[in-house]
Parts: sequence; structure tokens; C-alpha cells
Amino acid sequence: MTAVTWPAVRPGRTPPPFLRLLPLVATVLLPAVPLPAIDGGGGGAGTVSPADVASAVLLVWCAAQVLHRRSRPLTPAAAVVFGLPVVGFAVATVTAAQPQAALPGFLRYLQVFVLVPVAVMLLVRDARDFRVVAGALVVLALAQGTVGTYQFATGTGASYMGEDIRAVGTFGPTDVMGMATVVSYGLLAALALALRPPSDAPSWLRPCAITATVLLVVPLAVSFSRGAWIATALAAFAVVALCGLRQAVRVLSAVAALGVVLVGGLGIGSQMISERVSSITRVTDAPDRSVGDRYAMWAAAARMWREEPAAGVGLKGFPAHRDGHSSIGLSAGSDIAGAGSKFAKQPLLSPHNMYLLVLGEQGLIGLTAFAGSLAAVLVLGLRRLCGAPHGRAADCGLAAVGLLLWQTVDFLYADIGGPSTVLTGVLLGLAAWWALGGTRRA
Repeated sequence: MTAVTWPAVRPGRTPPPFLRLLPLVATVLLPAVPLPAIDGGGGGAGTVSPADVASAVLLVWCAAQVLHRRSRPLTPAAAVVFGLPVVGFAVATVTAAQPQAALPGFLRYLQVFVLVPVAVMLLVRDARDFRVVAGALVVLALAQGTVGTYQFATGTGASYMGEDIRAVGTFGPTDVMGMATVVSYGLLAALALALRPPSDAPSWLRPCAITATVLLVVPLAVSFSRGAWIATALAAFAVVALCGLRQAVRVLSAVAALGVVLVGGLGIGSQMISERVSSITRVTDAPDRSVGDRYAMWAAAARMWREEPAAGVGLKGFPAHRDGHSSIGLSAGSDIAGAGSKFAKQPLLSPHNMYLLVLGEQGLIGLTAFAGSLAAVLVLGLRRLCGAPHGRAADCGLAAVGLLLWQTVDFLYADIGGPSTVLTGVLLGLAAWWALGGTRRA
């Protein structure tokens, strides 16, 4: 793999690190800004969030930096990895029944899975830059986790089982996965830093990282997000296992003790958490309505693919084709309330499975390109981490692999949507920086 060669720039011409990373840090932090309420809920579909505006500024800033440095921005491998999904997005757009209706979906996919990751990969120049972005993820997670824990403790969260106790942070009841997503990101970033702190780090950094990791477990638990629980557990286990057997045993023992204290001893949502876990596989015997609806929409996406196996029904085509391919057991929508919003019905506009959404809307062409791109970054990142597990940037490698693994697992239970979507592009960029030669530029 050919590494990018950055030409020398005369002193005084290169922007200082804080200024150079400011648009990227703003993109990470601005998802915390709540959207204006629409019909009693949060931001409606198609709402442009402050994070989206920040990501546009980020793209312009990155383009200016590349032009200023007059360098080849991407390696051939990176160009292939990020170019393949564009092909799938374009094919699904031009073959859609109404290409003009699919165009917003093309731009959204291009933003999240190509442009923002490439901008992050180009702006992050070394491990110190990576840690600045990861630190911003931890700060965002702690802020949202604090709000979410307060909502659970005071009964001011989103409605769950008849009580306003579900922790959603500032994302509101229309985006119940938002807080769980950012808390998971921050937890994994802090865990990686706690396991492999830099050799030149101050003595207080590791205790702070450990404390942040432990604190973020609480809001994640009371988010009642099954997909986030599964993804975080698998990603955290992988990150710990990559650090060696001895350390894995110590960490897992500490986690088990913490779980006994929080749930068994203090009783923090123990009954509701256990019921939420058991509902994952309960479909026919007193099923959770959300589980039944999710499986019905998964089946609808599969039927769309069988109807259009090559290119799918087109981007943004799932809502239009949903009723014609779903069973009569699918409900009209999910009930949302609480967290400052009135009761409302939220329409089911996606199957809540990113891979099935891509398969139904983009067919085998789109799914092959999309999944292949993610798999390439994950495999290359793992290979680099296993090749030099104790390097000076090992914490960056652990965070990059853990975050991308979390996202690939979570995509089995969720898809893109809401203000936190931009963060998906940011973590893909961090993972690509690690996997596609970013550390060799440092």
C-alpha cells in the first residue's frame, strides 16, 4: 500500500492544530444541540441539524487544506474503498422509479459514508489529532449521559412502559437511539484510552478514562436500547481481548463486579432491563410490539430485494414500498411521548437494519459495495493493530477498531437517521485513518 506523501510547508503557513481541527470538533459536539419540536416531537424527517451544517463547513475546510498543500489527497486503496459505495449509491439513484425523489438520499449517503469520512481521514494527521477527536466524543457522551441519567432519575425522559424514564438526552423521543449511540461511542473511546494510554500521557489521564468508562455504563443501561447494548458489549469485549488474555480477565472481572453492584445491589432498573433483554427474541409469546414491527419491516425489505434484486427499489424508496410488501401485522407507527413532547405517532419509515435497508433500496450491487467498504476498513484496521499492538498509537488503533466494530454490529438493529448520523461518518473517518495508512503519515 502506498502511503500519502505530504510535501513540506514553510513555517507559518500551516494552521495551528486547534484551528485546523475546529470544524471537526464542532461536527462532533453539535449533535447535542436539540432540534426544534415539530408536531409535538423532535426534528422531522429531512431536518437539517446544526451538525449537518458543521459537516458542510468541515468539507469546505478540508478541501481548502488539500488545495493549499497541493498534495494527492488519497492513496489508491482509500480511493477504492470510498469509491465503491458511490457506485452503489449512484446506480440505486438513476434506476429508481423517481430519480429526483432519490437524489436527497444519494446526497445523504454520500455525506455520511464518503465525504465526511474522507475529510476526517485527511484532517487527522497524527495520533494526537486522533485523540483530540476521540476526546470530543467522550465529552459529548458524558454531557448526554448526564442529561439522560437525570431524566431517568427524575421521570422526565421519554415514555417507556407507561413511565417517562427512558434516557434520551437532548435528542428527544423521536430519536431514542441518539443518546445511546453517542454514549456508546464515548464509552469505547474512553475504554481504549484506559487500556492503552500513551507512554507520554500525564498520570491523571488513565484514571479519568477509567472513570468515564464506568460512568457511561449507567446512561447506556437506562437508555433501554437493545441494539446499543449488544453492539457495545461485543465491541468492548473485542477491544479488551485485543489487549491480551491477562488484562482481559482483569477487566471482565471488574465489569462483572460493577454489574452486580449497579443492577443487583443498587437495583438500577434491574427489572426493566431484564425484561428489555428478554424481549429481543420473544416474538410469538406476548411479543414486544417494537420487536414484532421490526421483524415485519425486515421481511418487507427482503421482499423489495426479491422484486428488484440487482439495484433495489431506489434510495428513499422503502417508505413508498413498505405497505405493499409488509404483513398486516405491521402497526401504523410507534408511540412517542415524554421528554418535553406530547403524545404522537411516529411513522415507521425504515426497517431499522442498515444492511436490509441497503439491500432493499440498492440491491445486491449496493449492498456488496457498502458492506465491502466497511469490511475492508475493519479487516485492515485489525491487521494493523495485531501487527503492532503495543505501538505508541495503540490506543488509537483500539478505539478505531472498537468504534467501527460497534457500528457494524449496531447496523443489524439500526440505520442512519437523526442528528447523530453525522457522527457515523466521523468514526468511519477515524477508522479509515488507522486502517488506510494514516499512522504512516505521522
